[in-house]
Amino acid sequence: MIPLQWYLWLSAAMFAIGIAGFLIRRNIIIMFMSIELMLNAANVSLVSFGHHLQDMRGQILVFFIIAVAAAEAAIGLAIIIALFRNRTTTYIDEVNEMKG
Repeated sequence: MIPLQWYLWLSAAMFAIGIAGFLIRRNIIIMFMSIELMLNAANVSLVSFGHHLQDMRGQILVFFIIAVAAAEAAIGLAIIIALFRNRTTTYIDEVNEMKG
């Protein structure tokens, strides 16, 4: 059986890669995938704690997080496609639509 710490290290590594991808890259799609990676890191942590404690609450919470992430992905990709059609770019530095 794999120890709990290995899952937590995996989750921490995934979350760190997601944060690095979000902060370093300027492409909207890469930033979006980094956010999804951070959500999946939290899911790995929740599932591992649920398995370790023999409790189903972690898996149930992961189910709801995946449902919210799917809705976020659909809306986020629609916004990215609309932005690309108007501006023909997906780089944050070149987009100033939201500036007031």
